[in-house]
Amino acid sequence: MATRKQTAAADTGIDDKVVDAALALAAERNWTEISLQEIAGRAEVPLADLLRRFGGKGAILRAFGRRVDARVLNEALDLDEPVRDRLFDLLMRRFEALQPHRRAVANILHDMAREPLSLFLRLPQLGRSMAWTLEAAGVSSDGWRGRARVRGLALIYLSALRVWLRDESEDLSATMAAVDKGLRRADQVLGLCRRLPRPRRTFGQDEGMAAAG
Repeated sequence: MATRKQTAAADTGIDDKVVDAALALAAERNWTEISLQEIAGRAEVPLADLLRRFGGKGAILRAFGRRVDARVLNEALDLDEPVRDRLFDLLMRRFEALQPHRRAVANILHDMAREPLSLFLRLPQLGRSMAWTLEAAGVSSDGWRGRARVRGLALIYLSALRVWLRDESEDLSATMAAVDKGLRRADQVLGLCRRLPRPRRTFGQDEGMAAAG
């Protein structure tokens, strides 16, 4: 009989196969044209299992987002660095995690731009991701100031995302410049990156995944 840990590992493996299959198909053609049956076939998972685990393509994208969040939050930061440096590192980790899937992300975003409702439904997850990015950098996301910081960081990320989609440099230098410029501007307007007391908590993979979900 499989243990609970073995079952969880198997479930994670299936989820990763489905997400990877969806991204592979999205890199080949328009996201809206891809069926769940095609994703299940590419992942070699029965369609019934895919529907039971995800329910739809939106849930697959959310699982991909949680995987990116976990990678971003998993590695510890140097909390003695300036806050702006911490935020810069975290945002660039996000782009590095997305880099292997850039064609897929570009196709998905292109299709979402034509369907405002789909894009709107994705915004809560983006907000959670940005809130945890702030918290991991030692910046509070609570209260009205925290909400303003979340929105500000989301705008920086989305602005840099447009640059990243066109950035052909090996070191993502154009993306780095866009992130740095956005953080400097936000610091002037919102005090987003002001020095704060060293946080008492650290943020690891489990917390990041729970919050992003």
